Amino acid sequence: MTIKDLRDAADSDLAGSYNAMLRAARYAQDLAIKTNTGIVISEEGESIFISAKELMKMRLSEIKSQKQ
Repeated sequence: MTIKDLRDAADSDLAGSYNAMLRAARYAQDLAIKTNTGIVISEEGESIFISAKELMKMRLSEIKSQKQ
């Protein structure tokens, strides 16, 4: 099932789970930044460590792009 398929699922709980996962990821990033730790994500089956410093850079870039 692709991400688009998940959001278009007939089951409203399943469709809503996509946004819940985004909120959970954002919370994990916020906590990592606050505690100066990193997070580990899985991308295409590979584990990737993202430091708090990198998360802050990503967040600043996100804010800058929203202002444009």
